[in-house]
Amino acid sequence: MRHLLHMASYSSQTNMHARNLAIVWAPNLLRSKDIEATGFNGTAAFMEVRVQSIVVEFILTHVEQLFGDAPLCGTSPPGWGWRT
Repeated sequence: MRHLLHMASYSSQTNMHARNLAIVWAPNLLRSKDIEATGFNGTAAFMEVRVQSIVVEFILTHVEQLFGDAPLCGTSPPGWGWRT
């Protein structure tokens, strides 16, 4: 989420602000096999993607409140650098 938020900081150049990023990424981040299995199409599929994108946009606009100062996945806390 922090990476997507970082990408949103370039929205003046890319036009990929939080809402656009949410629309693009939501179906992958909130994928539901149950929904895929029922064969949603047309209006039902559109409504599902809309709900997913609203949730992802909310998360993106509240990253600090939701995740605080937690380190990014794959990074070490300060002072835990590799020693050679």
